[in-house]
Amino acid sequence: MVQLGSLRQLTLGSFVLALIPLIALLWQSQSDLAKVGQMTTLETRYVVDVVGDMQRLDGAVVDLERSIRQYAVIRTEKVATLSDNALDQFAVAADNLCQALSVQETCERLSEQLGDLSDYRLIEDQLLLNAYLANVARSVSQLRDDVELAISERVKVQQDDLNAMQAKQAWSTAMLVSVSLLLILLGSQLIVNPVNKLKQIIRIVAHQQGDLPPLSRQAPRELIDVEKDLHWLYDRLGQLEHIRTALLRHAAHELKTPLASIKEGCSLLSENVVGDLNDPQREVLSLLSASTQRLNTLIEKLLDYNLLLQQAQPDIVNTDAKKLVDACLGDYALALQEREVTVSVDCKHIWADEELFRRILDNLVSNAVAHGAVGRPINVHIYLDNNFAILDVANRGKRIAKESVATLFEPFTRGAEPRNDNVIGTGLGLSIVADCARLMHGDVQVVDVDYADVCFRVTIPQQEK
Repeated sequence: MVQLGSLRQLTLGSFVLALIPLIALLWQSQSDLAKVGQMTTLETRYVVDVVGDMQRLDGAVVDLERSIRQYAVIRTEKVATLSDNALDQFAVAADNLCQALSVQETCERLSEQLGDLSDYRLIEDQLLLNAYLANVARSVSQLRDDVELAISERVKVQQDDLNAMQAKQAWSTAMLVSVSLLLILLGSQLIVNPVNKLKQIIRIVAHQQGDLPPLSRQAPRELIDVEKDLHWLYDRLGQLEHIRTALLRHAAHELKTPLASIKEGCSLLSENVVGDLNDPQREVLSLLSASTQRLNTLIEKLLDYNLLLQQAQPDIVNTDAKKLVDACLGDYALALQEREVTVSVDCKHIWADEELFRRILDNLVSNAVAHGAVGRPINVHIYLDNNFAILDVANRGKRIAKESVATLFEPFTRGAEPRNDNVIGTGLGLSIVADCARLMHGDVQVVDVDYADVCFRVTIPQQEK
């Protein structure tokens, strides 16, 4: 495997590599532009030369005809010299034009007509002279048409060349730009793939689900270093999680034995097995029994929280919500006798983990009983809303301060308000609710409703397993 350089080197290298096709395209464009300029210069020069030769030929044929006709009227040596000069100038102009046009037939005919006209001194018949001059004029007119045709053909050829060059330029542009885009995508993919892998590792670390993929061998050095740090963080978090769960498990378990002895001792004392107790001793015994009960509740909560931490994957099944609510309310029947509990279940079946959902119900109902106003109803409402199962547990009482909501679902965080049952809470109930909801990919929050003072809302997405 080829080891990539740093992220900066990879970025600069990809940028330079992507520029190579664009530089080639620019070079080809400049080359084609130079060819077009050279072609335009040559064609313009050709047209100017041919048009100039044609104009000189038109002027020479006019001078030739005028001088010969003058000689036919005034037969002097001076006029003959002028006519000879006109013949020479016409012959030179015709020869230059014929070389530029390459029209052999017209040029040969014009040369023969000039040969006939060169004996103008011997021509006595005016009609014959007129015929010679008319033939020369027609040949010149034909040459003019040939000039126009030649210019049109050269323009057409030039246009065809430009069209071909334009098509080649368009094809080259499309090909080179495509190659440049492919190189850009390739370079970006060399960065995106390691970044996506980092995102995958972060998700695994955040949710503690599955094993981490092996370290990358083909990625920028900076991203490999980040990946190594994430692997180290994953191992470290695993160690800390193991220490935490072990601590909770052993602490809760080890506390059970001395707690049982203390409870047994309190029971013996309260039954006067070791002798009668006076009033101060009974008061101390009642305080000791209450503290023992509080400690037993704390241990049970710690064990429950430890069990929750060990459950990494929820078992989502089709759950009878009404049955779970009835079972939960049955467990709290004595505490709810004085409260007019209102239960509303719109959806009989929801998709959830039965154990986790039951823990949510237990803790929210327990919280409502402990903090709700005595003699006021508690509302338990379950319904469906846009593929989400919603559980609302609401009670009347003192509202929760807004500044306390942010830390309300953290472990070992207790509310400031006193409980109705005079039991000091452990601060784990609502954190267990939040963790259970999170394991089912849902959440819990405090919401405002118009029929109660405090309402906890648990939202669970509904997806079949």
